Order: sequence, then structure tokens, then C-alpha cells
Amino acid sequence: MKLFTFKQGVHPPYKKELSKDKPIQKAGIPEKIVIPLVQHIGAPCKPDVVVGDAVKEGQMIGKARGFVSAPVHSPVSGKVKRIEKAPHPLGQDILAVIIQPNGNGEMAYMEPMGEKINKLDPTSMLSHILNAGIVGLGGAAFPAHVKFSPPRGKPINTLIINGCECEPYLAADHRLMLEHPDDLLLGAHMIGKVLGVKNIIIAIESNKPDAIKTIDHAAAHGEIVCMVTETKYPQGAEKVLIKALLNREVPSGGLPMDVGVVVSNVGTALAVCEAVRDGKPLIERVVTITGNAVKYSGNYLVKIGTPVINLIEQAGGTTGTPGKFIMGGPMMGIAQSSFDVPVIKGTSGILILKKEDYMEEEHRPCIKCSFCVQSCPISLLPSTLSLIAEAKKWGLAEKYGVNDCIECGSCAYVCPSKRPIVQFIKTAKLKLQEIKAREKK
Repeated sequence: MKLFTFKQGVHPPYKKELSKDKPIQKAGIPEKIVIPLVQHIGAPCKPDVVVGDAVKEGQMIGKARGFVSAPVHSPVSGKVKRIEKAPHPLGQDILAVIIQPNGNGEMAYMEPMGEKINKLDPTSMLSHILNAGIVGLGGAAFPAHVKFSPPRGKPINTLIINGCECEPYLAADHRLMLEHPDDLLLGAHMIGKVLGVKNIIIAIESNKPDAIKTIDHAAAHGEIVCMVTETKYPQGAEKVLIKALLNREVPSGGLPMDVGVVVSNVGTALAVCEAVRDGKPLIERVVTITGNAVKYSGNYLVKIGTPVINLIEQAGGTTGTPGKFIMGGPMMGIAQSSFDVPVIKGTSGILILKKEDYMEEEHRPCIKCSFCVQSCPISLLPSTLSLIAEAKKWGLAEKYGVNDCIECGSCAYVCPSKRPIVQFIKTAKLKLQEIKAREKK
């Protein structure tokens, strides 16, 4: 097959061998479930239960507030013990519903719609996707019903199902493609019908030959085309993937819909299938737990709200002295200070590295080597942006395209001065948001 790719990018050690051959296991249910009311981009949810309420598996416990929001559901039957602020993977305390499971298995799913595509109504499917609380499971956690509702002036002609999983160490999407190909392809067809699109592509990196073979075979008699991309980071980033596959460039400040494309993760496609066909809300997801400080790396189907410490215990605990705990992968994941944070909808992986293999270094001044410029997949000037942000010239950072940065971390990875370039850029973005919010007021 032809390999599709993009200019620049990097080749970090992928370390997929730790978990890619480990079949998905069902994780056990912990003694408490912690459901944050923020698990998506957009407005936080409003609690729909009170302390002492009995809840069923799949019952909505947090209502969406506003269009860009997504409800949350109880992943177990049990009792609401507390509603209070709790540690969140984003690094702050967020209001959460804490549930004590009772094990009786009572369910409150939505009405199943079935799987016959020709009999499914797009509007009803979109309603199911909204009410199921589905968000992008590739990490961004953007509410799926919003992405699948483009404005009338933005016609969509192509749907890309993203199975690249270019982030090192992670294998959750890889295992989904191997173990549930028919379900995720059915979900892709459902998304295509909601969007009114027949041109559907599933993109997979070349380092997953078994997944390519499985998906290609499953899609052989359908309309979905499997396209293979070069193994290179960040091949799975939306804008990068669109350029590689379709040679369309998302404009500065724009979205994929501006070039007629919607990109959705394979896990999201599977969640859509389960919501529409079975009436199942998004209450669990596959998570890779890996790293050289984990005794047994693996892939687990985990209830949303499971404290990470419980998952680590099921993986045999840690080995050696853990030095870094990251929610996600090493390039774009978020470092955590405690194992008490819960798995949320956007948790694709849990990475734990030994202390001796993760050395914190003081960053040094930029030496103008331009390695970061050569690696940037969207042709920005990361070194210049980091210097501008360090000098707190927020307006100048905007002029140099700071908001177009996809925060892939390629620049920081190649920097010989170990400068936290992405951290500088994130700070600049946040400051610009604060300035615009004040101006709006």
C-alpha cells in the first residue's frame, strides 16, 4: 500500500511492544467511583442527583449546560455518597459525584435503535450521541454531537476515522481495531450517515500491520477505505492527517470542517455504535497502562471514574521507584502528582516511568539551532514563540500564530537546551484567552 505522510515531524522511541500484543481485559470495579462533572471541552455539567440517591448503571448524573457540553453518567449501580470537589487529571480540584457501587447490575440505558443503517434516522442518531455523553476519545474530548453538527455553510464531504495512534507507548486504539473491527466500522457508517457523507477513510499507521490487515478485511465489501500512513509523530493530529491523506490545508484559525472534513477517533466510532445500536452511554473506555515502572503493562476496559490507583493494582503495582506519572502518552500527556485521580473520558493511557529513566533538567537559553523549526508539523517558529512568551509579549505571540500550535511537543522533544517550549506556548494561549475575555466584558 502507498504510505501517506507529511513534512517534518519526529521519530521518538515508540515503545509499543510493551502493550500492543496484550488483549483487552475487563478491569474490576473499585470501592468508589469518582465522576468529575468536567470531562469535555465546554461548559461543566450540573449535578442531576443528590447525596443519598440510588443510581443505576447508565443513568445520567450530570446534565449538559449549553450546546458545547456533554452529560455524564453513572458507570455502575450504587449510591451517591458525596458531591464535592476532587482531584482531576487537568491539575485542579473539580466538582465530582462520588458513588459507592452496590454490584446489583441495575441498568438505565437509552432505547436501542438497532444496527440497520438504512432504517436509522440521522436526527435520532445525533440525539442518542448527545444523550450518551460521547466526546472525542482521542484525547481532545470535544463533544461529538457538536462536531457532527457542522453549520450549513460548511458542507462535509469526507469522514476520517483516525486509527493512527502515533503517541508512543499507547495501544488502546490498536487493540480496538484488532478486537472490535466490525463494531467500529459500523460506528463509522453511523457517523457518516449523520453527516450525510459516503466518503469514509480509516487511517492507520504502518507500524500496525495486523490492524491494517484486520480492518482492510472487515471493510473489504463496504464503502470504507483503509489508508496507511507512515509511522511518524504526530501523524494522528487532525490537521496533519488531513494534509497527509487529502492534501487539504486547514486555514490558520480554522477547523477541519473548513476544508470539508470531520476527523473522529476509532474509539469514538465504537462508542457511537454502542450508543445507537445498544442505547449504551459512554460509561467505560479502553485504557493502556504501561511504562517501565508498571509490573504488567496491558490494556483494560475501565469504568469511567475508576481511581488510577485501582488500575495500577490490577496491573501488578509499580516496580522500582516511580519517577513520572503521566495521564496519556509522553509527548502530549499531562503529568500527575497523585495516583488518586480518576480515569475520565479522555484518558487513553496511564504511563509510569522509573525515576532513574526520567531526569528533570533545568532548561537553558535558546541557542538558535532551529531543530524545533525543522520538526514543527505545521510550520510555525516554536523557538521564536517560546522567546516571545517568556518575555510576556502576548500580542506578538498571537501575531506569530501561537493559537495555531497543536501542542504536539515535537519542538520540546528535539530541543538540545531542554526548553519547555510547549509550556511557554500554552501559557501564551491562556493569557490571550484571559485578555479577550476581559475585552469582551
